[in-house]
Amino acid sequence: MWIAAGLLATACAAPRAPAPQATTAPEAPATVPTTAPAAPAGGKFTYWGGLIFSDVANKMLVDRITQWGKEKGIEVEVVMINQNETVQRVSAAIEAGNLPDAFDAGVGFMLLLSQRNVLEPVGDVFKEIGDAHGGWLESAAKAVDPAKYGGKIYGVPFGTSGNVLYRRADLLEAKGFNDPPKTWEELGEMAKAINDPPNVYGMGFALSNVGDGNLMANILQAWGGRIADDAGKVCTIDSPETRSFLSWVTELWKAGVFPPGVTTWDGAGDNTAYQSGQAGFIANPGSVYLNIKENDPELAQNTKYSALPAGPKLRIVPQNPNVRVISASSPNKELAKDLFKYLADDQFMEAYYNNAIYGPVLNSQTGFAIFKEGPVHIGLLDLALNGTPPGYPDVDNAAYNEFNTNFLVPKMIQRVVVDNVSIDDAIAETQSACQAIYDKYK
Repeated sequence: MWIAAGLLATACAAPRAPAPQATTAPEAPATVPTTAPAAPAGGKFTYWGGLIFSDVANKMLVDRITQWGKEKGIEVEVVMINQNETVQRVSAAIEAGNLPDAFDAGVGFMLLLSQRNVLEPVGDVFKEIGDAHGGWLESAAKAVDPAKYGGKIYGVPFGTSGNVLYRRADLLEAKGFNDPPKTWEELGEMAKAINDPPNVYGMGFALSNVGDGNLMANILQAWGGRIADDAGKVCTIDSPETRSFLSWVTELWKAGVFPPGVTTWDGAGDNTAYQSGQAGFIANPGSVYLNIKENDPELAQNTKYSALPAGPKLRIVPQNPNVRVISASSPNKELAKDLFKYLADDQFMEAYYNNAIYGPVLNSQTGFAIFKEGPVHIGLLDLALNGTPPGYPDVDNAAYNEFNTNFLVPKMIQRVVVDNVSIDDAIAETQSACQAIYDKYK
């Protein structure tokens, strides 16, 4: 396989519990007139959607695409894929020569695919959708900026993803902590204060080889560590800041504040830990909120939300728009563009956001009621408007995204806390693996 399996963004794994019922959105005017392309080549049109932790939202997407197919008089096949398996599934499809016509992706993976001529440029439909919806938010436009992709746009954003900090306010307030942590170091002290194994573990953060585990790379950056230099060419993992970050994580590990199995969690590990009452803190886009609101009102009442805290050097609050892309090999490119316009309809997207875990990408979406009323969605709107861009402060290039696709920061932590390798040796190993990746792109 040409690229290691994994997930670049912070989205969650396939749903495990029912979510709230869909709500009916008020009629919205912003739509793009769709055309009626010819019938799909090969007899049907195929789409791979990314599963989120909401059965309702997943079904809404499938139903919407199915309805589009009926209106066009064409057969469609929609396959929903665990987002932690997107890279693996797409990579295998590339090798087998059977990519779907279009699919959901994170912007980092889109960058890697665009450099391998796997994707079709979509600048025309990107402009059409933006013009019809009051323009793209700056964060969404920058995520697909042609300057990063050889002068072309390869993805149409559909939702901003990023983490909100969840905390068990009932446990923390009982220990005198009434406000959210301002720094990661303060969060660590709070986590130790409420740690009560095997009932509750303070730190519900993945240290495993999944997208959620790459939060550790962001915390490393908040410590002042960098993946590479300002030119995005030379790996800089071996630094005093990395040693300080690893020392912090290791000290908390030794204090027993991470739940058992955290180094091998799948993409739903943090969800399960929090929903079962075993985690004091997690970082999550909003799927856990949807679940506990419906299935555990008491836990929902005892939960408070805030933005990610700062490190000793920086405050990193990553936002990553998710995008719809078209396979360059698809014989149905015009149909795919027509579908993208159909999915961008404001009435559908408002109802979808009410049940999903994304922030807005278009100006017409910022006024949706959910972004004014939903505890997590308010944070997702703030993230879309004010979050730090992908990769920041590193250069968000192909090497950086391949580094994260290989989960080298969580693996570095595992070497210390599981394999008992020294911090210096773990850093040296990671520095070498990192530079090997960056050298590929010189």
